[in-house]
Amino acid sequence: MKLCIFGAGAIGGLMAAKLAAKGDVDVTVIARGPHLAAMQARGLKLISGGEERVVHPRCVASAVEAGPQDYVLITLKAPALAGAAVQMQPLIGAGTTIVSAVNGIPWWYFHKLAGPYEGRRVTSVDPDGEIGRLLPPERVLGCIIYPAAEVVEPGVILHTYGDRFSLGEPDGSRSERAGALAAALVGAGFKAPVRPKIRDEIWVKLWGNMAFNPLSALTTATLDVITGDAELRSIVRAMMLEGQAVAEALGVRFAIDVDKRIAGGAEVGAHKTSMLQDLEKGRPMEVDALLGSVVELAEMTGVPAPTSRMILALLRTRARLAGCY
Repeated sequence: MKLCIFGAGAIGGLMAAKLAAKGDVDVTVIARGPHLAAMQARGLKLISGGEERVVHPRCVASAVEAGPQDYVLITLKAPALAGAAVQMQPLIGAGTTIVSAVNGIPWWYFHKLAGPYEGRRVTSVDPDGEIGRLLPPERVLGCIIYPAAEVVEPGVILHTYGDRFSLGEPDGSRSERAGALAAALVGAGFKAPVRPKIRDEIWVKLWGNMAFNPLSALTTATLDVITGDAELRSIVRAMMLEGQAVAEALGVRFAIDVDKRIAGGAEVGAHKTSMLQDLEKGRPMEVDALLGSVVELAEMTGVPAPTSRMILALLRTRARLAGCY
């Protein structure tokens, strides 16, 4: 199996390190800058569970150097996807599977979704359809990321918790390609269930992100503050109930209730969300993937979402003024 990780930051580096250590997958990492230089010079170091391991996957700067792959895992932030889709083309051969591990509502969301919205485009994440053209939905295998990791220095990944990557076909089938990738991930030490309803998991993860991330960027508060403040918690709850109504209008079912999901966020403690981290570092924020898309789908399904719409307007202005949108 030839597998390329495009955007090998924290999560991509974690996956690359464990897959390369197992040795039965031909792993290629595409990265850039000091991170790439460090991996090429000294290998990729993974710190996990108090142990350190250095592996040496093939590390290159471009898709041209890597060539066609069996699987291409996309572990980028959503705003980077449009530009990256063009760069990925040399990786995509006749039988390549594109593994979408991007946060929020993905560009392929309505592919093979039975019902009145099948085949629709999510314009907030793929405005002109170019992503869908370059990364055809029929090639896509969904992936939900649960681990947490960070690049503590170039070439060094610290894995803090979690080991599950849920996989799922857009049409809910148990395909050979999903099974093969799941087996490779399990062999590397991950949990990799293949889910028949991958969109349910997309929404459970997005459920918290659509509220916690925007409020953290607007207030600079950590999760413990947001969930512990009665006024902020009420805004979170209102947004999440709106998101739940949108998702259920699209056929999604939630296995937990909103208060349990908020409690789960509170348990994380004094954590800065990814959106707040991006704001502080002047990086593009996942505004549309995490909230703009929810508001778009609310309009599509006719579900009222006044709180989410208001927060989105504030968030977009905040991001624009900071040069992060």
